[in-house]
Amino acid sequence: MADFDVVVIGAGPGGYVAAIRSAQLGLSTACIDEWKNAQGKPSLGGTCLNVGCIPSKALLESSENFERVTHDFSAHGITASGVQFDLAKMLARKDKIVSDFTSGIVQLFKKNKVTPLYGHAQFLGREGDSWRIGVAGGEEVKAKQVIIATGSTPRVLPQAPFDGIRIVDNSGALAFTEIPKRLVIIGAGVIGLELGSVWRRLGAEVTLLEALPTFIPAADEQVAKEALRAFTRQGLKIHLGVQIDGVTQSDAGVQISWHDAQGIAQELVADKLIVAVGRVANTQGLGAETVGLKLDGAGRVEVDEHCRTNLPNIYAVGDVVRGPMLAHKASEEGVMVAELIAGQAGHCDLNLVPGIMYTAPEIAWVGKTEQQLKSSGVDYSSGQFPFMANGRARALGEASGFVKILADTKTDRILGVHIIGPMASELIQQAVLALAFSSSSEDLARIIHAHPSLSEAVHEAALAVDKRAIHI
Repeated sequence: MADFDVVVIGAGPGGYVAAIRSAQLGLSTACIDEWKNAQGKPSLGGTCLNVGCIPSKALLESSENFERVTHDFSAHGITASGVQFDLAKMLARKDKIVSDFTSGIVQLFKKNKVTPLYGHAQFLGREGDSWRIGVAGGEEVKAKQVIIATGSTPRVLPQAPFDGIRIVDNSGALAFTEIPKRLVIIGAGVIGLELGSVWRRLGAEVTLLEALPTFIPAADEQVAKEALRAFTRQGLKIHLGVQIDGVTQSDAGVQISWHDAQGIAQELVADKLIVAVGRVANTQGLGAETVGLKLDGAGRVEVDEHCRTNLPNIYAVGDVVRGPMLAHKASEEGVMVAELIAGQAGHCDLNLVPGIMYTAPEIAWVGKTEQQLKSSGVDYSSGQFPFMANGRARALGEASGFVKILADTKTDRILGVHIIGPMASELIQQAVLALAFSSSSEDLARIIHAHPSLSEAVHEAALAVDKRAIHI
């Protein structure tokens, strides 16, 4: 029976990063993963690399390029006629990117001497100071330390169980072989909006049905309102406060019966239905009950601020524990745990995890929203700057949206930054750095920002906190 210092269960962004960092720190490390690709072969990288972050961004970019050619280039004096797209080639490009990255993890494991093991992992018990873990197929390993990084799976809506053909989750929605004429998405969160944007640009009529009465409640309210206006102008039909009554199938398509926010009965017929109502922690079949691993009411592994579970030398990171279900959060928790195991001072501040939506316009935020500050009674100041007044944004032809900075009125310490507009996913990193070092808005206002650049919008928003923006 192989005996390791560390065994990581799961090879998604939390797991494979934790395994590599553990190995870098001189710990003998194995990583167990059961993911298989469409060909039935092991494929490291978890949901993110296989059917999540990476393939969705590939299709978002392809569909955005098509829309730029057909709608936006004329403003630049560029006329194109007879423009067509090849969906099969788009999907092949997406699959090639996925394959390159998943095989890249195999090479990273070799480079760092991480032992990959393929199959479903299950706790079998404790033997001395080690944990026994079974791997489907009959293999068994021992580990002094275990890191659970089993990720999450799509939440199933009882009224609309997945059939993989007409009713699909995010994985199926990334593999449509033809453009659905009528596409309905249940859930207007990150997944629903990003996938809806892809297929709307390529010709689908897209309707999103959201149960919550507010749009993107995790975002700043002003940003969410701006986003709703932008997506509606683009042609996405978004209904809030929806109650799904039933879903049936016939030769005509998928029939969705629902009540709108006013309680009026409605019905839609779709060629494809995407169910994107969140994700649930993947703890099924882990053997938690066998060893007494404590789970919370949502099925997540209970952990402390350092991702320690209730059992000695067992940690859990990523989607399988509390906090936002984001790849970058999982990776940083994985690094933290590896460093703690090695005796170092690992650290991961969940207050500094940026939220990002890769729609057009992009949306990104970090820290507190204005509504959170109001409800907490915090005295704050706000500075805002529109991309319409930013030279680089105007040159790009992407001048919608704004940057908003919230700072403590007494100390000027930045409390939150919210961006909707071009390259928000990149601009937000400046804000994360500022919050990490407890910067004031004055700090950002005094830093020289290159001209012309999108980052000048952050600079001007910082100036606006003190009501001294230059260009508005």
